[in-house]
Formats: sequence, C-alpha cells, structure tokens
Amino acid sequence: MPRIQSLPAAVVNRLAAGEVVERPASVVKELLETAIDAAPSRIDVAVERGGTALVRVADDGTGIDADDLPLAVSPHATSKLRVAEDLERIETLGFRGEALASIGAVSRLVLASRSEASDRGAAIEVDSGRVGVVRPEGRARGTAVEVHQLFGHVPARRAFLRSPATEWSHCAEAFVRTALAHPGVAFSLTHNGKLIHDLPQAGDWRDRIAAIYGRALAARLIDLEARDGDIAVSGLVGRPEDDLATGRLQHFFVGGRPFRDRTILHAVQEGYRGVLLSGRQPIVFLRFDLPPAAVDVNVHPAKMEVRFREPDRLHRLVCAALRGRFLETDLRTAFDASRVVSPEPASSPAVPPREPLPWDRPPVGAGPVAATAPPPWRMPTDGVAPGPRAADAPVFADPRPAELAVQMHGRYIVVETAEGIEVIDQHALHERVLYQRLREQVACGGLEVQPLLIPERVELGAADLELVRDHGGALARAGLRVEPFGGSTVIVSGKPALVGTTPGEEILEETLGRLKALSGNPPPGMIVDEVLHGLACRAAVKAGDPLRQAEVDALVEERHRCIDAHHCPHGRPTSLTLSRQELDRQFRRT
Repeated sequence: MPRIQSLPAAVVNRLAAGEVVERPASVVKELLETAIDAAPSRIDVAVERGGTALVRVADDGTGIDADDLPLAVSPHATSKLRVAEDLERIETLGFRGEALASIGAVSRLVLASRSEASDRGAAIEVDSGRVGVVRPEGRARGTAVEVHQLFGHVPARRAFLRSPATEWSHCAEAFVRTALAHPGVAFSLTHNGKLIHDLPQAGDWRDRIAAIYGRALAARLIDLEARDGDIAVSGLVGRPEDDLATGRLQHFFVGGRPFRDRTILHAVQEGYRGVLLSGRQPIVFLRFDLPPAAVDVNVHPAKMEVRFREPDRLHRLVCAALRGRFLETDLRTAFDASRVVSPEPASSPAVPPREPLPWDRPPVGAGPVAATAPPPWRMPTDGVAPGPRAADAPVFADPRPAELAVQMHGRYIVVETAEGIEVIDQHALHERVLYQRLREQVACGGLEVQPLLIPERVELGAADLELVRDHGGALARAGLRVEPFGGSTVIVSGKPALVGTTPGEEILEETLGRLKALSGNPPPGMIVDEVLHGLACRAAVKAGDPLRQAEVDALVEERHRCIDAHHCPHGRPTSLTLSRQELDRQFRRT
C-alpha cells in the first residue's frame, strides 16, 4: 500500500473547487456574495457565453489593500472570522475564504481592487492555481473580479457543462436571487454585451420585485408580516389565482442569504392549503429575521442550505401568518377577460335527475340521532322558537337583505351584488359549506353520526385495507365508521348525518384516495381534515343538479357564514366577480 502523504496545494484547491464551483452560476453567486460584504452601493455583472468565457463582477465597495491581495486568493483566508466562536454568529455572506482560491484553481482569475485608504489600485492574477505577483493598476475605489475560461484546463469538468444558453439561465437566476435579497444595492447584468437588467436602488421590496418581474405582478402581491418573540417573517405573497405550475417564483432569504428549506416549503403549502389547487405552486417572497445563533449557514461548502435551530417554530409562524393574512383579505377571484381558458364541450351529457338536497330530506337508514338532527342548512336559533314560515323558506339566524340570485346551466348561480355581479360555482361553494360545517362539529365534539340500519359492504384492495387499519381512529373521529368484516371486506356502519344519502362506499373511496396522496407520516389532525374533504366533496351538489329557488337562496346566503367562502377545500375559486365598471367597459359604455 502506498505511503500516506499530504496532497499538494494545487490538488487541494481543485478538490475544494469541486465543492464550491459547480458551474458558471456558482462563480456568479460566490463573487456577488463577496461584493455584497464590501458594502457597495452598486454592483455590475457581465457574462459572456453563459459564463464559460467570462464572468466579471465589479463593485464600488470598501476594496482590498494591495498587501492583502495575495492572501485574498489563498485558501482559507478571510476578513470575516477571527476565532472559532465567530462561526456561531455569522452575519456575512462570504466567510469561508475558499471562493477566490477555488475559482482561481480552475480558471484564469484577475482580481483588481483599490481600498478607501489607498490613492491607487493594484491587481493580481491566478492562472489554474498559479499565483502571480501584485502589480499596480489605476482604478476607482472598489473591486473587480474577472474569471476567464472556466474549467479551461480541466476538460473533464468542462465536459459536464450544458449549452451556453442553459448555463446563462442559471447565471441569471443566481443574479436575480442576490438582487432580490439586497434591494438597497443597485445592480446591472449584461450578457454578451447586451444589457439584461439595470436595477436602481429600491427602498421598498415591492419596487425591486417590480423591476425584475414587472409592475403588474408586484401590484397584486399581498403584504405579509408576523413575529414570534425574537423571530419574524415578512414579505409579499401571491393571490391563490396567480398560481404557477412550478415554484420558480418562491424566494426565501435569511440574513440577506437566499436559501431553500423543506420545512419552510411545507409551511407555505400548508398556509395555502384550501385556497390553492392541488399540484399548483404559489408566488412567495419571504424574508426571515432571527438571531445569528438561531440559524447555521455553515452546513454546505457552497452555502446553498441552512439549518434552523427551531424549524418547528418557524413552520408554525409561516403557516399561521399566511392563514391569518388570507382570512383578513378579500380573495374573491375577479373576472379577467384576457385570461385564456379551455372551452367547455359544445354539449354536455345528460344528467340523471338528482334526489332532493340534504336540507330537504330525512337521511335514509337514519337512527334516532340522525332522525332528530336539524337540516344542515338551518342555522341555530339560540333557543328561540322560530315563527311560522313558508315550507320552502330556509331559516336564518340573522336576517339580511335578500340577494337576487338565479341558477344558470344547472351549475352556476348568478348573484347581483353592490359592486356588480358574482358568478358562483354551486358545487365548489356547497363543498366549502359542508366542509366548514363538518370541521366545526368535529372541533366541538358534536359531530352527528348517522348509524346505518343496513351497513354497506365494501371490497378493498390490500393497500386500501391497510389504510383503513392504520387510520381507523381518524376515520371514526370524522364520523365515518368502518369496521372489518372478514378477508378484504369492510362494512360502513355509520357516516356523518350532514352528508345525507351519499353512499358510504363513495365516501370511503374518495377518502382513501385522498389519504393515499398524503406523503410522509401526516399527523392525525391532517388525516381527519382529508377525510372531511372527501366527505364534503362527495356530498356536495354537482354540476348539472337543478336547484329550487329556495335552495339557491339558501346556498347564496350561506356563503356569508363561511370563513373561506372564496375557495373550495381543494383550492378552486367558488366564484368570479365582475364589476359594473368592467360590464360598462365590455358594453363600451365608457
């Protein structure tokens, strides 16, 4: 076996470069972080051929003394740390002292700088790890770093680079993340001599977002701010209807550092749950303010990840902040004639006549509890006996002026409002109403369960049977009583009275489908919530179900009693609003 020996410095630097410098975007990121730490007012970035030919980052910051230039390009040399304890309170972006040395090991790097105390500048060159001598150079205060021919002498690494267009897109993303994190600094980005971004200093984060993504998007964002002791979150989040297929507009920052974290991503998804369609991604720009000791940024050589000391606390803060903000925000979806949607088929298949809605009929097979339950649409009267009323008139606890409403095409309800008109999706709104009723009953322990005189037998596959065994308690808590019957058969012996005559087999099928979609090890509360989603979805009126006028009026009135009436539990909007101004514009009255 060969003798153990220390690796030459050139080999060490190349190994470090493999961790720090993955592609040209890594160079852009590292040089931007170094520039930000110099407290500049402006940073200019120039890229050629996607960064493979040239990356140049220049700032007007504090600069580097000529005597310190050789140290600046040597490994593990930094002005950010002095003692080991400093690692527990990192407040800068570039602190490892690896970036310039690692980049210089796999490229030709030129570092030129002039400090505040110097009357002239100086420069040094590093070519594939070989450090040159310091030479004088006239220049303004600040620092410029040029990186030529990245991986030019490392063909194995260069072969793994993508096309210049792909590498350029990654460089642009790295630039945008840094520019978003530091709106107080002016930035410019040039590619192949063409100016791509010229961002002035911005006192407001919305202005920086508008400069990058456009004022139309920035104007629709909702302000968010919350605090829990010494940690705080603030930022701007998108309305649910402005969702995207990917998370490309989800940006998180802590201490001026962009980061990705599964806990925060999950908290955002939970905060949007119920107002965002499944599989869609919201627009989110969030900044976290917490003590340096509460976050460890020293967990990855390229500083792409962070580790929070109390991730659960941050999760609760983000989730509560989003849900609280949505509750106080009008999230009704406004009609937008410019949106392109897939047209409905020219004709719809015939829909069989439906049975009366749950508030019109007694449940089939109901036992004593279900038989005496009030209809689900009848509001509590606080012990006051109601007066005489028409047979079809719904009972409300607090009378409000009647709204003119009419059902259209067996699926939509058009309502006259003070602002214009509102078009309601009857299934989506009824689903939200049933879901909220079920949640309220579960929360107060008063869920009314309808025992079935003739239990329904259901054949299940092995995976579904395992789900029933694992989550039987959660199913029972949600009012769905499922018991083993032998082999692969179970029986549904009870269901919530609120779902009326909806077959137990349909409810169980919907519920198990939702449970399969849950990832990881969800808590019991989330499982109960998914069961309630399934119950509400199956029991709600469907598109094509004709409603009597009394039912239309009751459904329209009930939306005022729902906390999240603007979206169904799946996140679809329950209505679209069309203002009188928009109507006048469409009819060319203005």
